[in-house]
Amino acid sequence: MKSMRFVAAVATVAAVAITATVGAGAQPAAQQAKVKAIAFFGFAAANSFAQATWAGVKQTAKKNHVSAKFFDPNFNAQTQVSQIQDAITTGRYQAFVIQANDGNAVIPAIKQALAAHIAVVAEFTPVGSNYATIKPPVRGLVFVGEAPVWNGQSLGKLGIQACAGKNPCNVAYLEGFKSLPLDNARTDAVKKTLATAPNVKLAADVEGGYTQASGLKAAQDVLQAHPDIDVMIGSAQAIEGAQQAVKTAGKEGKIKLIGNGGSCQAIAGVRDGTWFATYIIAEKSSGAKAAQFAINKANGKKVPTSYDSRKLQNPIGTKANLGNFKAQYCD
Repeated sequence: MKSMRFVAAVATVAAVAITATVGAGAQPAAQQAKVKAIAFFGFAAANSFAQATWAGVKQTAKKNHVSAKFFDPNFNAQTQVSQIQDAITTGRYQAFVIQANDGNAVIPAIKQALAAHIAVVAEFTPVGSNYATIKPPVRGLVFVGEAPVWNGQSLGKLGIQACAGKNPCNVAYLEGFKSLPLDNARTDAVKKTLATAPNVKLAADVEGGYTQASGLKAAQDVLQAHPDIDVMIGSAQAIEGAQQAVKTAGKEGKIKLIGNGGSCQAIAGVRDGTWFATYIIAEKSSGAKAAQFAINKANGKKVPTSYDSRKLQNPIGTKANLGNFKAQYCD
């Protein structure tokens, strides 16, 4: 009888030990990261801005021991949608960061990804057609960035600031692409804001694009038609090209230049006084934040529905505001 009780006791102790061992091993297993790979769908691999985002995504992926891949649509919205759908089909990725070329075109693919239990974070380009908010229109989607309308309003205010003390003050706006809804929303906001100042006149509104070459051509056309321009506003890349046109026309220092983007060229231009200001977007930091939210969400952690990227850096890049800010990408 005594031996039977001894055997039972040993068995009980063994059972407790086994349970404790399994429990101890099971807990870390349950907490193991689910994310093994993250996919980044950027504007284009050749675009310096998208490369800054990608640098942030890679930085976060490395920190979390996650592999990362850049899918390059080369500014083609439909190609980007196809790439997202193909990535879903492979089953290799647990998290997506999408920098949409067309915020409306990607909606069906985003819904498909969410249905496949892939965490999706939209970065920079708002999804949907409301460009005055950062609240995602798709349930389960997270957004990191700012509203293009806010961006346009800030550019307009910088234009008014540059026009202070001059009446009339002739402004040329070199918008991005007239075919993009996001650019149209930004342009409309710039125009409406400039119109609030009685001394400011929008003398020219042309497509400036997102390269130095397109900005140079646009600025040359503007200066030929409107030699009395006082201020030029456009993407940082376009203003880099416009700067060449202004210099060739002998108007350097007479025309105030305002860029949209925090490239090293733009920051240097503001610091040396050849540019009046630039709207700063801390894009590498934004990409890193978007990737971290995507990874955290896929791993079951709570993340915000939206994040205003203006919290990363004061976007109003006048010389007085720059402080020690270091550009996160170069054009």
